[in-house]
Amino acid sequence: MSRTEDEWIVQQDGQQDLISHSLSAGAHKLDCLIGRSGIISAAEKREGDGFSPAGRWQLRALFYRDDKIQPPSTGACDIPARPITALMGWCDAPASARYNQLVDLPFAESHEVMMRDDGLYDIVVALGHNDTPPIAGFGSAIFLHCREADTRSTQGCVALFRDELCWLLAKATASQHLTIVPS
Repeated sequence: MSRTEDEWIVQQDGQQDLISHSLSAGAHKLDCLIGRSGIISAAEKREGDGFSPAGRWQLRALFYRDDKIQPPSTGACDIPARPITALMGWCDAPASARYNQLVDLPFAESHEVMMRDDGLYDIVVALGHNDTPPIAGFGSAIFLHCREADTRSTQGCVALFRDELCWLLAKATASQHLTIVPS
């Protein structure tokens, strides 16, 4: 796979006994976190399995906590950006007609709350995994989001420290993608 300016590449670093992951953006390399179970092919990804899906994912939407930060710059990437409110959730119920979509709260079916008490969702970029259209059970809420010092893994997302995520977003190109490479 060629590495171009519009590709952010997530891949495993190191040896089998010391597994770590990095996100490469051109010549820059940032430590990142992935799903607690590792990386799996997108075709094998299932809701709640803890895997990050391998593939090339478009940046679909940016959400941010405007009570904590200013709107992050997205460089040349023209993705919709909006503040996170207490009335925002993301449906993770495979049987729902709203599966893998932003929903208004209160919402009767299973969902994630977007306005979290911790800093993990201070900035959230929804990635284009399983969304055109969503297939029930094939994974929802695959995000690029923040991590904190004590964060060890995600539920399937990719996570960076907030300052690094802001830096990365400011460098985004018009055709930006995030590629997760199988281990």
